[in-house]
Amino acid sequence: MTDHQLMDLLNQMTLQEKVGQLVQLATPFFEGASDRGQITGPMEDMGIDDEDIKNTGSVLGASGAAEVKYIQKKHLESNRLNIPLLFMSDIVHGFKTIFPVPLAIGCSWDTELAEQSAAIAAKEAAVSGVHVSFAPMVDLSRDPRWGRVMESTGEDPFLNGSFARSFVRGFQGNLEEDHYKVAACVKHFAAYGAPEGGRDYNTVDMSEWMLRESYLPAYKAALDEGCEMVMTAFNILNGVPSTGNKPLMRDLLRNEWGFDGVLISDWGAVKELLPHGVAANEKEAAEQALTAGVDIEMMTSCYVNHVSELIEEGKLTEALVDEAVLRILTLKKKLGLFENPFRDADEEAEKTFILSSEHRDAARELASKSIVLLKNEELLPLSSKGKTALIGPFATSTDILGPWSWAGSPEDTITLETGMKNYVPGDELLIAEGTSIETGTAEQMQKALEAVEEAETVIVALGEHSDMSGEAGSRTDIRLPEVQLDLLKQVKELGKPVIAVLFNGRPLDLTEVIEHADAVIEAWYPGTEGGHAIADILYGKVNPSAKLSMSFPHSVGQVPVYYNNYNTGRPKGAPDAQIRYVSQYLDSPNEALYPFGYGLSYSTYHYSEPELSADEITKEESLTVSVEVKNTSDVAGEEIVQLYIRDLVGKVVRPLKELKDFQKILLQPGEAKQVQFTIDEQQLRYYHADLEHTSDAGDFEVFVGGSSKDVQSKMFRLID
Repeated sequence: MTDHQLMDLLNQMTLQEKVGQLVQLATPFFEGASDRGQITGPMEDMGIDDEDIKNTGSVLGASGAAEVKYIQKKHLESNRLNIPLLFMSDIVHGFKTIFPVPLAIGCSWDTELAEQSAAIAAKEAAVSGVHVSFAPMVDLSRDPRWGRVMESTGEDPFLNGSFARSFVRGFQGNLEEDHYKVAACVKHFAAYGAPEGGRDYNTVDMSEWMLRESYLPAYKAALDEGCEMVMTAFNILNGVPSTGNKPLMRDLLRNEWGFDGVLISDWGAVKELLPHGVAANEKEAAEQALTAGVDIEMMTSCYVNHVSELIEEGKLTEALVDEAVLRILTLKKKLGLFENPFRDADEEAEKTFILSSEHRDAARELASKSIVLLKNEELLPLSSKGKTALIGPFATSTDILGPWSWAGSPEDTITLETGMKNYVPGDELLIAEGTSIETGTAEQMQKALEAVEEAETVIVALGEHSDMSGEAGSRTDIRLPEVQLDLLKQVKELGKPVIAVLFNGRPLDLTEVIEHADAVIEAWYPGTEGGHAIADILYGKVNPSAKLSMSFPHSVGQVPVYYNNYNTGRPKGAPDAQIRYVSQYLDSPNEALYPFGYGLSYSTYHYSEPELSADEITKEESLTVSVEVKNTSDVAGEEIVQLYIRDLVGKVVRPLKELKDFQKILLQPGEAKQVQFTIDEQQLRYYHADLEHTSDAGDFEVFVGGSSKDVQSKMFRLID
């Protein structure tokens, strides 16, 4: 379809048909849906009738080629102008083949594998009839109490932006030409990752300076990569809910950034303008959201029931509706739906691609690259000799896919038990649950301790049920449940070497785990191939290389705790600092237990002192930072070399360190490599008090090392 034909189609549409394009309904509303019978009540409650459904523009949650094709076919038979439906779903970290949760993927620092994971998710989703994925979620978060940290890649703007670009490339490719691609939808705009108290959907209150400095860059990175859609956030910003926030959506997103793609509300967010207290009724909510630039209302009916009336009253113009409809039709055109409304939906391709060995291998590789070794008292890697006790609620659990893996199946999941059986003979592996996730019995504990007594090595698999994190999974206590900590303590008292393997969706308070385990592996929710990946790490087939993309606190009382914080006028540790009257806790360190960028390996690395090609740069010139990294062990390994910069004196306060670049290198035993980074003036820019994004002449410190804490530094100067 040409642009001219698209405009002709728009001109043929009645106002009711146009408004229908702005509506997204869940699958059961449509003829041919397997759960169609469930929808009578919701249809009546929403004021939706069959005529509205005929005009609806998009569908939420449908998947499976046969069902999608049938729904599309029946819709085209009933729609006057044969305008196809868009099918959208939450394909966050895999479709049927589930990859690690995004926070874990962030710990891989491997943007190529991240892109591959999104491409595989897109392929499986596309053959199942999906056109749009509600991903990537790039909300920067510094508060592990917030359950949705698992859906983000962490606390750093630069790293989040790097992954945002990779995910968009993987999902979309060349959307108009490539097969097996879906449109990406970056979310949640904006600053959804900073709710007060870490409580989901809660108030966000920050300066525009902080918003632009830390929270907006990853969204912008996704859009610069060509992301087709944006989803609004649930939170308020500057006192206005994002879904009705004209300065945020119309002025910043559309006008300043030039985004001309589709803007969709999150589930029910238009109608939620009422409980927020900025709209008295659904009619006012529709007016505010459409004026703000929200094209599609997800799963509420403010638009369909009130937009026509608002136009009649002169409160909205039909031109505003046309603008939104044209963006939606343009996306359908890019997807080729007017020529082929079924796009890549294909029952035979589903059988070929979904959960293929190639996809499973990719999931296993990314999971192994995402698992962080936090502690190792010369215990790992293990040999397969001798009896091993595998205990804990996650020893045999299939609940390791994590939130937002709705299309994944437990029966397709490789458990830790299954993975370990590749390395340990069946009669040498002793398995006992010990406790459930939040409750336990004396009998469970006794069986576990008996297994430990018989074993030479003990692996304790602990963690959170997947419902304990994810959306609406906020928690004030981020320790493991007490029954699991009690199990670990009693096991440790028996004097055997103890390895703790953790399954969770957020940074935890691990002080008691660290105390009672000789080695600690942060496995996160590792996905479909998780059991294989963890066993590969435990037994040394894979050398751990992951580094934390989000800091782990000593206790929840430190939260938010993050590496790129600002100094105070009374910094702890300054040469002239007083003992008491400095910015500090009396009962805890200021720093994280495990900082951003931290992660152990079975290899050891030596960093030379960094060398600079010059000690001054200008706005036209750059300099090179060089460092030699040597593998000083007898084990080949991958090291993530990290570059940070500090602006020593700025017009506004600057972070103590900011990640500016990183490289992942493979080193054989004894091998050394020279790693080089380039620094130019653009990397030194920041937002000033007047929101101008520029650099200032002056002194800078550049840091290179294996984590945000373990670094060496040099000085250079930017001159006018």
